[in-house]
Amino acid sequence: MAAAGAEAGAGGRAGQLKSSGLRPGWTTGACATAATKAAYTALLTGEFPDPVVITLPKGQQPAFALAAEELTGAQGRPAAATAGVVKDAGDDPDVTHGALIRSTVRSGEPGTGVVFRAGPGVGTVTKAGLPLPVGEPAINPVPRQMIRDAVAEVAAAHGGSGDVVVEISVDHGEEIARSTWNPRLGILGGLSILGTTGVVVPYSCSAWIDSIRRGVDVARAAGRTHVAGCTGSTSEKVAVAEHGLPEDALLDMGDFAGAVLKYLKRHPVPRLTIAGGFAKLSKLAAGHLDLHSARSQVDKGYLAELARRGGADEALAEAVAGANTALEAVQLCRAAGVPLGDLVAEAARATALGVLLGSPVAVDVICIDRAGTVVGRAEPLGP
Repeated sequence: MAAAGAEAGAGGRAGQLKSSGLRPGWTTGACATAATKAAYTALLTGEFPDPVVITLPKGQQPAFALAAEELTGAQGRPAAATAGVVKDAGDDPDVTHGALIRSTVRSGEPGTGVVFRAGPGVGTVTKAGLPLPVGEPAINPVPRQMIRDAVAEVAAAHGGSGDVVVEISVDHGEEIARSTWNPRLGILGGLSILGTTGVVVPYSCSAWIDSIRRGVDVARAAGRTHVAGCTGSTSEKVAVAEHGLPEDALLDMGDFAGAVLKYLKRHPVPRLTIAGGFAKLSKLAAGHLDLHSARSQVDKGYLAELARRGGADEALAEAVAGANTALEAVQLCRAAGVPLGDLVAEAARATALGVLLGSPVAVDVICIDRAGTVVGRAEPLGP
């Protein structure tokens, strides 16, 4: 099984990042968390910690320098504290790299916990189908939890109640958001505060594709007979939970499904699990091998046709075609008992097997939603 010339070494996500030579960065969610922790500390103590250290979902504890700090209100009894952190996206070509992310923290009503507000440059959700209700600030669930955890930590350290209003803003965020999909998704007024791990994994096409190849080589050298190509950290967790795969059998595929499939065609492993978000895998189902939003889009007309094949009536098919997001489309179908998730997984498997044609690799597919819930699957099938 060992690939000729494969070097011994760590595989998996960490091994790929190391071998790519690219510098990781921090998500907008991590920056907003750091700014909030600094601001709440200053609200309670009058002093801004600089640098400020936060704990990310996987336990890393990066330190962030403050680029802005301000106390407002009476001397010794500030009514609000604002801290700002400049986003460093590492070597990733992220449109938010260099953006100044601010958090303003004020005392809230007793018993209200953390209340989120969208400041200038942060969008508001105006359409269904996103992981937040309409009318909410576009601060995604994981960053919200990171911020809540940071607030609880500061409250415990300095005798605070933890009842606060947190307003996140991004300098020039509304302008930056025009370069994103936010306006089309109905997120208006600015950017989303994002991130599931707090870390931006950089994707230089050539460097990351090379790291995928090295990941396959490491898995083969270790004698692995089953590998998983995952679009991100959430799908990686699902693949591990489903199949108990070791780290060196995990390939951080990202958007580069074609890179995984083409390399495995030449350097086969008996079984490949493809795990990813429903929207990304719906692109693979439609025949796209590059899943990046700048190079392929979700075809909701195609999803509507799949839904018809799965038994959807014309009203449901039209609703799918007009859905705001792929997630909304699959939710509509699940409510009606139409297995759109399974149909997408099966079509994605067919695309993969078409690329792998002639190579002894069996493929199964797992589609998940943003929370990591499985919404579709296709069982292993060989070429």
